[in-house]
Amino acid sequence: MKIIDLKHMSTEDKVDFFHTHWGGTKMVISSGVYECPELAGYAALENEKIIGLITYVEKGRECEIVSLDSLIENKGIGTSLIQAVESEAERLGCQSLRVITTNNNIRALAFYQKRGFRMIEILHDAVQRARELKPEIPTVGNHGIPIVDELLLEKEI
Repeated sequence: MKIIDLKHMSTEDKVDFFHTHWGGTKMVISSGVYECPELAGYAALENEKIIGLITYVEKGRECEIVSLDSLIENKGIGTSLIQAVESEAERLGCQSLRVITTNNNIRALAFYQKRGFRMIEILHDAVQRARELKPEIPTVGNHGIPIVDELLLEKEI
């Protein structure tokens, strides 16, 4: 596996990835509306194929992960991508790394907490508000849990 900066990927490859794995390129979360192919980030490649991808934004002394995908679980792909962003965040002078996930995403909550992130805020009804801008966001997610709230997690760096 090799990690590359998204600057070295074609826009077409990034757009294709987000259409395949997110149903589109727009990410709507309480911190903003993002066009994922335009964001900074990294891709994990194996045999020149994308097996993972992370995007983030710098916000002053914080960096926020906007998306993280690992196409093969339990192989260290997500961890390697987070480490790449964390290194860049340190280089940029950021003091923390943040991520927002939804209340139903139990796997993501476990994943981030195992890597030092802590829950710092519940954003009640945030997903319902996001649906006003992106109606295709599902109403029910993993384990049959209604998707309504966002959770903000943070890791000091």
